[in-house]
Amino acid sequence: MSLATSLESRRSSQTWLVWVALWTVYIVWGSTYLAIRITVETLPPLLTAGVRFVVAGGIMYAWLAWRRGRASLRITRREALSSALIGGGLLLGGNGLVVLAERDVSSSLAALVIASVPLWVVLLRAVTGDRASRGTLLGVALGFFGVALLVLPGGNGDGQLFGVFLLIAASALWATSSFMSPRVSLPKDPFTSTAFQMLFGGLWCAAGGFAMGEAGNIDVESFSLASILALVYLIGAGSLAAFTAYVWLLQNAPISKVATYAYVNPVIALVLGWLILSETISATMLVGAAIIVASVAFIVTRESGRRTAVRKIEPVPEQVAEPA
Repeated sequence: MSLATSLESRRSSQTWLVWVALWTVYIVWGSTYLAIRITVETLPPLLTAGVRFVVAGGIMYAWLAWRRGRASLRITRREALSSALIGGGLLLGGNGLVVLAERDVSSSLAALVIASVPLWVVLLRAVTGDRASRGTLLGVALGFFGVALLVLPGGNGDGQLFGVFLLIAASALWATSSFMSPRVSLPKDPFTSTAFQMLFGGLWCAAGGFAMGEAGNIDVESFSLASILALVYLIGAGSLAAFTAYVWLLQNAPISKVATYAYVNPVIALVLGWLILSETISATMLVGAAIIVASVAFIVTRESGRRTAVRKIEPVPEQVAEPA
């Protein structure tokens, strides 16, 4: 085999792997909103989120210790405090509020509101002195107009207004924590950082569940098989498989291509919610969805060279990349 043929074969294999990883992120992260909706039908929301992230973080920690040795997982006190802070902001403030909101709102609506995270990041950059172009700011304004349409009476399908405001708060907290993470002392290795953030964030979620009295209302006999399987899916696919694919993509694909998940995921969530759970999708909701997705696509395309604007979230990973 000639050198040219070998290089072409390697390039073709790499392209194939990139698309497999990309579609893994598209489908899995797009489906986590559906899985959360099914989970909270019979399981306590924050305690379940705590179990999800403690188990996922524990598995990742054990895998890293096995592959690299426990010595490689040593972190400083400052890194531990930063992991607890950012993990709490992302997983209790971001994901936790999404889980609470999905008791009342549809999975598709949740995905659409959370799609506004890149818009919040641009605003945070602007207020901290990082000037954004007029085109980017126009895209942000357009995106928030789309979110406003979802909040209007009759615009949010079968969702409840309080649930929508929880989602808006979740997206703002997720964006703030993502924005702050490069500015604090987190472990340098992304897998190690994510493992600790999941562990700390999961403990924060569990503490929130106990504080809300969820432990006193647990009825194991009421847990449905669908909810339990959805939780297993969130742990295995959402928090581990898709995150691994995402980190691999960051190292092997152009950031402009990786960033497309930001506007593909809500579309997949919208379709899955309608197809599997028969969720109501109003005309106003479709218009709002189109505006949000278009504005996020526009901003991500313009800002793809600046990774802060497209960070995610289980996400988010680059710490934890996806808020669902």
